[in-house]
Amino acid sequence: MCEIRTLKDLVNFFMSHWQTWTSQTGSSQSYMMLCPNCSVGNFPSTESLILHLNSEPTCWPHEARPQELPVPPAFRQCGSDQIPATHGCHPKAGFIFGVGRNMFDRLEDDRYAYRRKINNHYPFRDEGEWELGKFMVENLTQTQMIKFLKLKWFDTRERPSFTTKDQLLDWMDSLPCFTQWKVSKMEFSGYKTIHPIEVIWRDALEVVKQLFSDPIFTNHMTYTPYVINIRNQREYGDYMSADMAWKIQDYLPVGATQVPIILGSNKTHVTRITGGLEMHPIFITIGNIDSEVRSKATLRAWQCIAYMPIAKFHVHPDYQSILQARLWHKCMDLILANLKAAALDECFMPDPSWHIRYVFTPLIAHVCDLPEASMIAAKAAKAVNLSGVHMPYWRDWIYACPSVFLAGEVLHTCFKFFADHPLKWIKETVGAHKLDNRFIVQHKRVGTCHFTKGVTHIKQMTGREYREIQRTVIASIAGATSPQFVRAIRAIVEFIYLAQNPVHSPETLQSMQQALSDFHSHKGAIIEAEARKGKKGVKEDFFIPKLELLQSFKGTRLLITHCKDLFLRTAKQSKNFMEQCMRLLNCQESMEIFDMYALLTSHGVPLVNTMHTEEEEITMFNPALSWVSRVLPEEVKLVRGPRPVHNHFLKGILSGDAQTAFQVNVAPDYRSLSPADISTKYILPSFNCALADFIAQSSSSSGEYTRWDPKYGHYHTWNNRVVQAYPPSDDFPLGNCDTVLVDATGINGKMTSYVAQVRSKLALPSYLSDPLLYIQLFRFISSPADRPKLGDHNGNHHREGVVIRVTDVTHVVELIPVFGEAVAKDMTSATCLEHYERFFLNNFADKESYHTFSTEFV
Repeated sequence: MCEIRTLKDLVNFFMSHWQTWTSQTGSSQSYMMLCPNCSVGNFPSTESLILHLNSEPTCWPHEARPQELPVPPAFRQCGSDQIPATHGCHPKAGFIFGVGRNMFDRLEDDRYAYRRKINNHYPFRDEGEWELGKFMVENLTQTQMIKFLKLKWFDTRERPSFTTKDQLLDWMDSLPCFTQWKVSKMEFSGYKTIHPIEVIWRDALEVVKQLFSDPIFTNHMTYTPYVINIRNQREYGDYMSADMAWKIQDYLPVGATQVPIILGSNKTHVTRITGGLEMHPIFITIGNIDSEVRSKATLRAWQCIAYMPIAKFHVHPDYQSILQARLWHKCMDLILANLKAAALDECFMPDPSWHIRYVFTPLIAHVCDLPEASMIAAKAAKAVNLSGVHMPYWRDWIYACPSVFLAGEVLHTCFKFFADHPLKWIKETVGAHKLDNRFIVQHKRVGTCHFTKGVTHIKQMTGREYREIQRTVIASIAGATSPQFVRAIRAIVEFIYLAQNPVHSPETLQSMQQALSDFHSHKGAIIEAEARKGKKGVKEDFFIPKLELLQSFKGTRLLITHCKDLFLRTAKQSKNFMEQCMRLLNCQESMEIFDMYALLTSHGVPLVNTMHTEEEEITMFNPALSWVSRVLPEEVKLVRGPRPVHNHFLKGILSGDAQTAFQVNVAPDYRSLSPADISTKYILPSFNCALADFIAQSSSSSGEYTRWDPKYGHYHTWNNRVVQAYPPSDDFPLGNCDTVLVDATGINGKMTSYVAQVRSKLALPSYLSDPLLYIQLFRFISSPADRPKLGDHNGNHHREGVVIRVTDVTHVVELIPVFGEAVAKDMTSATCLEHYERFFLNNFADKESYHTFSTEFV
């Protein structure tokens, strides 16, 4: 296997392999091509084709050409008046060679398209019947469908047009489908299997064409390699911003467009009947789609292209895995054959805006876990350091090298490494009971996982559990083990958080290297604590493959969570099980596409999404929702997927992972409470004085509250919704209140950040604008360079209380008590914030807090 560590290595790799690839395929770009716009002429190169399109008697007149070209999404987000930025694109990439048809246009080739000119939801009677049929297929088994259609409820009501479940399924089968699934039987010469080898698959190139021409992604596509410099530093985000994209483009013909291929695979159980059928699902997406969109499974940017059963051969167990690996690569050859041909020989492909592009499809990433990566690279070792795979699927894929496309990613590399090693070291050093107790007594926050029984008993964890443990583990173990041990674990957690940056620069890459360096500087404490153990006892080495992978980690932000347990409504015992699976997959694909297609055509909306460059103040991407909200705002409720979250706190950070800073419901929990009632109910003795001070200060500055007398007013109060502010109760004898970061004017007249606990949320009369908060302040008692702690403002349990506007809050923050060597007796999660006097401000509470406290705060 090749080893590529620098850009120079990459260039040498391309040059040394170019002749090999072209000789193997018999291609060197010497063939003649037709004009994609008029389908005539034999052009020996893209240059001659471009001359043809730009000539006077052209088949593509200038008035028919696009007046506006797409701008890479990264360009819209970079730079500001305060932060200078420069950017540029590759000058010979992403040319347009004519006008074609996008994904929705091609659906009009369906045999029933003429009927849908009259009834957009044909074969269903109308939209309501279509929604009923879709609901039944998505949520009911075939037996349940039969029972539903036989209900006596229909005796007095109109029945749907489909009278049987078979008719309903036939109607679903008749819907237009872009890429059909198929079943192929595979044979392995000389070896017999327990069951026939059948692979469910579809042509990867056709799926890529579907993704590349999907109008939903119009405003989230990049077609050319680009460079962005912020503060004179190069920024790296999506593939198109990488040196590799620029270098590959230099080797392609003039005007070519890269469609970078990202594959993903994982072993999973796709049926729950008779113990489950173990299969390899294969996923695909393209690097042109914005990573913020690509990383959300509900947005259909990832598509499944195959389900390959793991065959059991009649051979000695030592040869079982070798044959399974060879079979896997053979199936991949079948699925990816046309895609590999397009990487070398090109193809013309329309984008979402109808523009025809001259496309090449290099493989840039294959996301998988470490054992599978070893199998893909054909280097897994047993007795003789060989896997037995002599023809890996990537062998004839131009520009493909395992040391490049098998880059580490967050879930399988970082999270699994943390769970398999650092978390075990912590358990050995701190002790299971002690560690559990420190997690149990932590304050419960809305939106985070609270381990009410501790963490050591959990046998199977998902990525979410790994992330939740990482959030608080550093502050939790402080005092229970040596400072050097804590620093070693902290360095690993720092690296994992840095690796999840949506954009990297030389500075952030250096920070990742520094985090690993800090771990190696302090890892001796792990050996001294005898925390690293194997089957034969204590180990004094760090020969850990996943730790080695961190050295070349690329920060890939990919998510594969869909296509699990897809076949719940099939019967494994059935002889036509594979046909059932294929029919179900085709049905699911058709329904997803037809739903959006019918929504647009029924309202006469064009099937091309217009380019929209205005910056939207949302913190979660949903391209389908964005499109529908512009053209059919009254139909937004019909769009599935994540909803937009508006950030009304302009002093906070806006990113793809930001959540609501504060949410206030229309209906309050308590109505018309007097100041005395609030003071008594929430046990806030200084509330009256704090409110009076706030009104006096506000009156002197703006006059807004001049006529308001707090003694005679009545207020509405709220308890929860993202930030809790519950009054004392039986369950919470001292109240249940969260902590926030507040920006306010300090004594010196400058804006200062404070950490405070929200004790009450209240609203003044309707003619006064902002809701108010009564908060109690903490003060910093050490700097981040030491041990960042917070304490009660006056050094005792009486914290200073003030009233502020809700818009002064910038972040929800998390405080973790300084437990010391042991947790105080009778301490619970309901009382920890009230009984302890010193706290850690947890910068690992979420990625927003981490980046805020690392760059802007303290």
